[in-house]
Amino acid sequence: MSFSISVNQNQYVTYTLSDESASSRLEVVPERGGIVTRWSIQGQELFYLDQERFTHPELSVRGGNPILFPICGNLPDDVYAYDGKSYSLKQHGFARNLPWEVVEQSTESSSKLTISLKSNDETLAVYPFEFQVKFVYELEGKTLKIHQEYINQSDKVMPLSFGFHPYFLVPDKEKLSLDIPASTYQAKDSTEVVSYKGSFDFNEDEIDVALKPLNGSSASITDSSRSLKINLKWSEDFSTIVFWTVKGKDFVCLEPWSAPRNALNTAENLTELQPGASCEALVEIDVTSL
Repeated sequence: MSFSISVNQNQYVTYTLSDESASSRLEVVPERGGIVTRWSIQGQELFYLDQERFTHPELSVRGGNPILFPICGNLPDDVYAYDGKSYSLKQHGFARNLPWEVVEQSTESSSKLTISLKSNDETLAVYPFEFQVKFVYELEGKTLKIHQEYINQSDKVMPLSFGFHPYFLVPDKEKLSLDIPASTYQAKDSTEVVSYKGSFDFNEDEIDVALKPLNGSSASITDSSRSLKINLKWSEDFSTIVFWTVKGKDFVCLEPWSAPRNALNTAENLTELQPGASCEALVEIDVTSL
């Protein structure tokens, strides 16, 4: 059988989804923020992972594909107001730091792992809404699909944004070409709208820009040094692509966000779910050889 899921007790319980026919393996660590930590195809790693940081639960993960919810990016002073009260939410929200629960597994026509995060006392203190988030990680061949469902279980309208922060392994950024469906961007902490010409200067110490508005629903990274092309696709729920990289680090991040940073305060592209309502979204990553 081509599809399988194995479970190993490392520092954290790790689920490995496999498609043997494609030599494709995906590692998911539910208790460490529901994160995909590794994905290898024919022995080639797709994601960067800072293994040292990963071993420390008090540090945020740098690598893999962290989950962003209920905000993307940061809020000024980490603060937002709701119903006359101030609340504090740290950058990218809390989903990436909390343990998720495995609720279902399937290996019939693909390797599928369903995980869930529910509101609790800890989340209600900083985000006063009862919710459930369900993800299905689906691996088939050289394609990873992340099916998402965001459910408002409270009796009031729930504002949220959501996204991902994939760290793609890139040993040589000079051998990289990008295809992102946007013509303008804003750098972090800047209101200036800059024209995007299709490339960045990787000699800068850090690049952290939000590309919007989007005029398409797919982007790609072509890495000629490794003879592969990574294609990223998303459903219409996503409004913004953030590109982030740091000089001297072997990664670039191409991040689909449903709303830009600070949307809880500005309401820009903010998703607002009615009581009892839900929304579904999809992000898909596939890899082709050059």
